[in-house]
Formats: sequence, structure tokens, C-alpha cells
Amino acid sequence: MEYVALLRGVNVGGITIRSADLRELFAGLGFDNVRTYLASGNVRFTSDAAERAELKAMTEQALTERFGYEAWIVLVTLDELRRARDELPFDSADTSHNSYVIFCADGVTRDALVQKCHDLPRGEERILPGPGVVYWNVPVVDTTRSPFGKELGRAAWKRTTTNRNIRTVNKIAA
Repeated sequence: MEYVALLRGVNVGGITIRSADLRELFAGLGFDNVRTYLASGNVRFTSDAAERAELKAMTEQALTERFGYEAWIVLVTLDELRRARDELPFDSADTSHNSYVIFCADGVTRDALVQKCHDLPRGEERILPGPGVVYWNVPVVDTTRSPFGKELGRAAWKRTTTNRNIRTVNKIAA
């Protein structure tokens, strides 16, 4: 099975991990075809292990032990990542807006995040549920200041979500 580990909070906020070190760690865990994408904690690999929860726990523990931080990842299959990309409901060529895919650890998290966004002022933001994800489209100038952007930054979502710009998702999926 081909997986993508999406690390939360890497190379921001003082947690710096080089791509070469990530590749070495994942290969050391017995994964094959390990590749990293960009410097934001994206690792694509193959594994014969059948239990996703075990892979996630093992990877988080290894990251924590090796790099000395409390690691959180969202683990998706490559097919799930490609489906999220393919079903993006926004125009990714629109340069006035950023389109993001918020990957969620499970359906409960996704549903809670979608419900929470109903209570926030929207402005020009658009937020829509997708297959295991939440899609977010926001004016470029408002990404970090938007109500939803601030909500995503809350500690409540730290362990169960991570977001990627659609351009990053496209690079991982290629």
C-alpha cells in the first residue's frame, strides 16, 4: 500500500527536520520507496503493514524519539490524497485565493471541524466538506487572519488535522 504521512507543524515554530533525516527515519522503520516533498513534512512511502493505526502510532513515536518533539501526523493512502485533490471544489488557478485541503485524522474530526466553521463569520472564505477532508478557499491576503485560519491554529485541532495548499497536494500526488 502506498501511504502519505503528513506531519503537523514541521519546519515552522521551531521544529526543524531536514528532508534527508525524514527519509532516513522512514526507511529505518522498514518502509520502501520513501520520498519527501518540499520542506513541510510530507513523506510518501510504501508498506506491507495492513493496520493504518499501527503505522501512524509507530511513525509518531519514532519521530518523537528521533527529533525530540511531540509528533502528530495524518496518515492517508496515496489514493485518498489523489481523490481529495481530484474533488477540489474550487478553481485552483485563481491567483486571488488560496485553496487548501485540511486532512483530518478521521470522519468525526472532519465533521466537528465542518460544524465549527458554521459558527464562524465567513467573508469571502468558502469551506466545504470532502472525502475525509475539509476544503478551504480564502483570499490570499486573509489566510492567516481569517476566522477559519485562526480556528485551525487552535490547539484543539493540533493532533487531528493538518493542512496543505493544493499546489503541495499536486506535487505529492504526481
